[in-house]
Amino acid sequence: MHFLYVGAEVTVGSLIVNYLMQADVLGFGAEQAGKHVPLYWGGAMVGRFVGAYLLRVFSPGKVLAGAAAMAVLLFAVSIAAAGPTAGWALLAIGLFNSIMFPTIFTLASEGLGARAAEGSGLICVAIVGGAIVPLVTGFAADLTTLRLSLIVPALCYLVILAFGWYARRPYNETITG
Repeated sequence: MHFLYVGAEVTVGSLIVNYLMQADVLGFGAEQAGKHVPLYWGGAMVGRFVGAYLLRVFSPGKVLAGAAAMAVLLFAVSIAAAGPTAGWALLAIGLFNSIMFPTIFTLASEGLGARAAEGSGLICVAIVGGAIVPLVTGFAADLTTLRLSLIVPALCYLVILAFGWYARRPYNETITG
């Protein structure tokens, strides 16, 4: 899951300037588009505070699935819409990234027992997705358009949604039920 999450997060952070520069999105120059990138990362910071509260009220799997669902929805809006709606939808994804890394780590490490050190090491290595998913997205953009290439990170979040949905039950219930 970390492979997909970090890959999708880095992909958006990497292409957002070019996306906002497109005439059918916001048509910004490079400098103006670049000034909007902190909104994406700032959204992650704001979402972290909201997410910390939600994680106290709801199970981590439900919060993860909800955040991933919102990211997929925002990708769909950005792909289907034009103008400011497309640009702001992509920027808003940062808000829902905020809880994913620690929540995925916790859920993926759950129940590893004596193998927790090995498992957490493997999870940390999975951040290599941040180098691979952007390349796949770039390849998709070369074959189609930058807008349609957003399907690649959206699919990553879709898998994370499924993982969160599966992990929404407490660990003991997942094993026995």
